Amino acid sequence: MSFDIHPLTPERIEDYLQFFDTKAFADNPDWSRCYCYFPYCDRSTREWETRTGDDNRASMSEFIRAGRANGYLAYEGDEAVGWCNAAAYGSFRILDDYPEFNDPHAGAIVCFVVCPTHRGQGIATALLNAACTGLKARGMDSVYARPFKGAKNSAENYTGPLSMYLAAGFEAVKEDSKGNVIVRKRL
Repeated sequence: MSFDIHPLTPERIEDYLQFFDTKAFADNPDWSRCYCYFPYCDRSTREWETRTGDDNRASMSEFIRAGRANGYLAYEGDEAVGWCNAAAYGSFRILDDYPEFNDPHAGAIVCFVVCPTHRGQGIATALLNAACTGLKARGMDSVYARPFKGAKNSAENYTGPLSMYLAAGFEAVKEDSKGNVIVRKRL
């Protein structure tokens, strides 16, 4: 299979929305309202619990147009088949529980979504590599992620498998009581 990786830009918003509207959660409809907005929500306000898919779609559209949402899309031909949400560490409220890693030169990778029909073909690894390269180009000197050690299925593995990070040169720096392993790679 041949695929290309491109950074998310306002010009690619329709590709992003089409991916999330139709393919991203084809095998996990309970998550279809996410649009990858969850990492930006303040969990202390319980905002996420009341948001609809339309709310999240609109918010991500606004974030993409304003340059607040960053990441990478994987394409097969002209069709988006994968996504990686990667930006400056401080962009993501989901990482508020780990403030010790938040500095202006740290990036973070918080989720991956690959079409069910395209999993197991190296797309997530290609997205991870593109994210590391892109974060370094934006002045980051390290990148963090928090894979879930006990993930039993693709839904629980939305942060990416621990084995993928370790194979890419990340090192485990902390494990929390929920089974999240904070991994870091120096760029």
